[in-house]
Amino acid sequence: MIRNLVFDFGGVIADFDFQQALAAFARIGLKNPTEYLDSYHQRDFFMMLESGAIDADEFVRRLNECSDRPVSYADAREAWMEFFLLPVPAERLAMLEELRRDYRLYVLSNTNPFVMSWARSSEFTPAGKPLDAYFDRLYLSCEMKCMKPDRAIFDRMAADAGLIPSETIYVDDSRTNADAGAALGYRVLCPKSNSDWRGELKAMLAAER
Repeated sequence: MIRNLVFDFGGVIADFDFQQALAAFARIGLKNPTEYLDSYHQRDFFMMLESGAIDADEFVRRLNECSDRPVSYADAREAWMEFFLLPVPAERLAMLEELRRDYRLYVLSNTNPFVMSWARSSEFTPAGKPLDAYFDRLYLSCEMKCMKPDRAIFDRMAADAGLIPSETIYVDDSRTNADAGAALGYRVLCPKSNSDWRGELKAMLAAER
């Protein structure tokens, strides 16, 4: 029996546009943004930010070293926000509220403080509800200091939430991350990025009853 649902954030809960983000970082002065940014896994000090190895202030300092003009915290946050296509689809949020009546819901995401300063605030939805309002707990790489697809982040989430992988559906649009979850015994749904996965998830849940 399925008791838990674990969701990735970008590309699953909130839609994203990688090219839009590249353009945003180029606009604030970052030279060669493709050296640092990827659709699923960042590199260099961008990865260090998402893995919790450096904080937001250190990220801004390093961003200034690699940019051809001064960059502020607000500039960096605005550029990170360009990853996302807003608003977050209301029908997904409504389904999360519906699912939460019967299941425990979690987020497991490779993310950073800039993105979460938006997602965990009243800015997240037109109704003023933060991401936390839809989930029992958020497991974030920048706080846990480890990243998907490493086993450690899955194990720490499972231990903290008291969940059993075989009783859990894990939804992630990255095939690498989804495969990592499957190898640990999670039931996996790997939808195309930015797609409407609601029907597939409902079918999986119905098959488990």
